[in-house]
Amino acid sequence: MVRYGIIGVGAMGREHAENLRFIDGATVTAISDPDEGSRSLATKQLGSEVKVFTDHNQLLDSGLVDAVIIATPNYTHVDVLKDALATPLHVFIEKPLCTTIDDCLKVIEWSKNRTGLVWMGLEYRYMPPVAELISIVHNGGVGEVQQVTIREHREPFYPKVGNWNRYTGKTGGTLVEKCCHYFNLMDHISGERPIRVFASGGQRVNFLNEVHDGKPADMLDSAYV
Repeated sequence: MVRYGIIGVGAMGREHAENLRFIDGATVTAISDPDEGSRSLATKQLGSEVKVFTDHNQLLDSGLVDAVIIATPNYTHVDVLKDALATPLHVFIEKPLCTTIDDCLKVIEWSKNRTGLVWMGLEYRYMPPVAELISIVHNGGVGEVQQVTIREHREPFYPKVGNWNRYTGKTGGTLVEKCCHYFNLMDHISGERPIRVFASGGQRVNFLNEVHDGKPADMLDSAYV
């Protein structure tokens, strides 16, 4: 039985907890989150036997887990990963890895020479229709790939604790927060890495009238890359 700890039990962390119920040989033994509301919802979902912590280091040091899922806000990833990667535990980190290139490079360095696995959750490639497309392309079913185009139209971002996902400084920006999935798919489908990148974006409808703690939301709602 693999014992999982979930660091960050907001909506995404609780979704991971629910998915683990369907995996044989997996159990959630501990959670951590500084937000009381998130902890309460997760405890109701998982039951009273799960150990609850307010700080991720308490969970990491508890001896109760073999692997951790990190589903905290994007801007906290680098600090949580620094602590988690200093342990022998297996680590699954929700996308995006970090909000800046410098922080990503730090994490890559910390991940070297570990015995525990490190995995980032870019799960779109495993969605059945997408996985089928990838298989067809990689097996030559469409000939030589000349161009990969992905377009998304979606509703505004869902509310998060403290409205952190309304600000570029805390998310890395819309293209990091959400569209990292598509950049990963483009690389994976084509089997290539970009040489040059052009990007343009703006704020046209969503977030225009959002102000939290006196600060206007600055996330893009449209972009072309």
